[in-house]
Amino acid sequence: MSLLEVNNLKVEFETADGIVNAVNNVNFSIDEGKILAIVGESGSGKSQTVFAMTGLLDHNGSATGSVKFEGEEILNLSNQKLNQIRAEKIAMIFQDPMTSLNPYVRVSEQMTEVLVHHQGISKSDALKQSISMLDAVRIPDASNRVRMYPHEFSGGMRQRVMIAMSLLCRPKLLIADEPTTALDVTVQAQIMQLLSDLQKEFGMSIILITHDLGVVAGNSDDMLVMYGGEIMEIGKTENIYSASTHPYTQGLMTAVPRLDDSEERLITIPGNPPNMMKAPVGCPFSPRCKFSIDTCSKVSPVLINVSKNNHLRACHVATEEIL
Repeated sequence: MSLLEVNNLKVEFETADGIVNAVNNVNFSIDEGKILAIVGESGSGKSQTVFAMTGLLDHNGSATGSVKFEGEEILNLSNQKLNQIRAEKIAMIFQDPMTSLNPYVRVSEQMTEVLVHHQGISKSDALKQSISMLDAVRIPDASNRVRMYPHEFSGGMRQRVMIAMSLLCRPKLLIADEPTTALDVTVQAQIMQLLSDLQKEFGMSIILITHDLGVVAGNSDDMLVMYGGEIMEIGKTENIYSASTHPYTQGLMTAVPRLDDSEERLITIPGNPPNMMKAPVGCPFSPRCKFSIDTCSKVSPVLINVSKNNHLRACHVATEEIL
């Protein structure tokens, strides 16, 4: 049985201008001890998918479908029940650690509060566990730095603090929403290596949300490509990198800088992402797709298997024409 199963998930937002269809009939699962990367441009529905799963949608958002964690339905549970699940079983790292950490409170107080509140242990024991976790995420001199304020840490170190806080209750699933966006390339690599090492050490599953395909390579088992609130392609990461068959995925691949490419200009995907208040009929990528045929703008494609490795894509165009 999968650790997490998502079926027919739809997310809508009610605005003054109309209904925004952020996520449309998304289906996926993740097994224990695996890393799933969800990739796509900004506005593709990546973050709203996990916010819906964890009950973190804005007040004007609503979600339908099914989200089962360890076989239990968790979509649209009460805040009280979700708070317990989020604390003990599902943890989340957000994009900007500075907005997630309270700048007026020492790191030690923010970390110990998690353990005292959710596990009922003493403050002294909570402090010991907090220092131990800061050691685990490789923050030097953790016993002294735990008493510092967030602004006294660098961006990369603040992200490590957030990772340590999220792991205090030993969650089974860690959701990392663009965990390296505000960091330089060297620190990005360090954070991704840290997450990979911690995943092996704690045996947890990870959902990695990113728009950067360079972050995904070598750091995930499976890869899910989203566009316009829908899944375009899904499969083993190595298979999608070596033989992506969806025009959108290929467009993302060619937009990634390569050290072995002498071209000075990157190849970009023409056009703009769709307005989800007036989403196009048929395939959401068809207005920007160079392979688009008449059917693409009329009929929404379904995910079909394109290989023996459970590699699926949603596209009307024959695979050989794209390759």
